[in-house]
Amino acid sequence: MKTQQLGGLTTSAVGLGCMGFSQAYGPADDELSEAAIRAALDAGITLVDTAMSYGNGHNERLIGRALRGRRDEVVLATKFGIVRGDAGTRLDGRPSHVRGYCEASLGRLGTDVIDLYYLHRPDPSVPIADTIAAMAALVEEGKVRHLGVSEVSPEQLKSAAAVHPIAAVQTEWSLSWREPEDDVIPAARELGIGVVAYSPLGRGLLTGALPAGTFGAGDFRAGDSRFAGDNLDHNLALVAELRRLAAAQGVTVGQLALAWLIAQGPDVVPIPGSRNAARVLQNAAAGDLTLGRDDLAALERVAPRAAWQGDRRSFAAYRTGR
Repeated sequence: MKTQQLGGLTTSAVGLGCMGFSQAYGPADDELSEAAIRAALDAGITLVDTAMSYGNGHNERLIGRALRGRRDEVVLATKFGIVRGDAGTRLDGRPSHVRGYCEASLGRLGTDVIDLYYLHRPDPSVPIADTIAAMAALVEEGKVRHLGVSEVSPEQLKSAAAVHPIAAVQTEWSLSWREPEDDVIPAARELGIGVVAYSPLGRGLLTGALPAGTFGAGDFRAGDSRFAGDNLDHNLALVAELRRLAAAQGVTVGQLALAWLIAQGPDVVPIPGSRNAARVLQNAAAGDLTLGRDDLAALERVAPRAAWQGDRRSFAAYRTGR
């Protein structure tokens, strides 16, 4: 698989997003998830992305088990700052807590160092520069190699980078959600920061294989206006047009959507996730697709940014962490 650059990190062009192994898309299945992770590694995926909040620690423990004996094959990324508990979900970027969160993640992951450590969400009660300064101390101590931030404004990104080099900013970005192109992505490129695109398949919309009927228990797409009523019908019609383009190239619509993101620059790495090993292999194959100027123009004609309906900001997970 070809590679991309995230600041000073070189990773596979397609990474693996791990949230769905523990939450948001129905009950967890560790056996299927571990098989999917192993399939990703076998396919040449090197960026594995998790967080302490995914399943309240379950995800990191799962990743730790799956990577036993293969740790050196991956760029291991995790995040802190979203805390789940009996009282609900809160954001915590207090500098005095950063080391404790990191050491807990290291223990769950079964490793001595985290390759890419993200602030998952800025804590509105703490200046982001203060949180980043505490994260920088972890780099000096050898617990962390590179720093990242997730879901930040351009101003927050600049404040973070003024304290310590930032390798990557993580944001939702896909063919069907392109708002970051207005501000966060230009700011990242001005600063030499790579972009990790989560939900690059539009939370399943761009796979063309959404579950039939209503979403099951625990599936947070039920609260997202992009997946409701007329919006969903309209968006699925766009996906049908994309499927025709994909078929003409002998690829799936999901592969086409991932290749579109990779084509946005050498500093972009999408991190699709799936519990299905076959789907993981399919996603990984997108890392070797190359879209030409005519291909990109055709995608823009068929599914331009303004054509999609619904807004991710309509659901609570956007504010408190996917």
